[in-house]
Amino acid sequence: MFLRRHGLRLIEKNFHCRSGEIDIIMVEQRILVFVEVRYRSSKRFGGAAASVGHKKQQRLIKAADTYLLSKPEFTSWPARFDVVAIDHRNISWLKNAFEC
Repeated sequence: MFLRRHGLRLIEKNFHCRSGEIDIIMVEQRILVFVEVRYRSSKRFGGAAASVGHKKQQRLIKAADTYLLSKPEFTSWPARFDVVAIDHRNISWLKNAFEC
């Protein structure tokens, strides 16, 4: 997996809750990383990264809050939201893509 090769450790995949879904939850050092993975075969409509708009960001933030409520061991850890954007065969990793 792309992020593991960059030193991140997998915690959970496909976390579902009423608020939404988080594709991947990982740890980089002592930072909890919520990762949204987007794929687009073409950049015709802005590409994969552009598809993570404000509404999607708000759902991810709510899902992350729900996750943290269920995992008190992580509540004091810093966290960030990353996007892995795959446009055809090009992978871009946007660290700290947006903030709460």
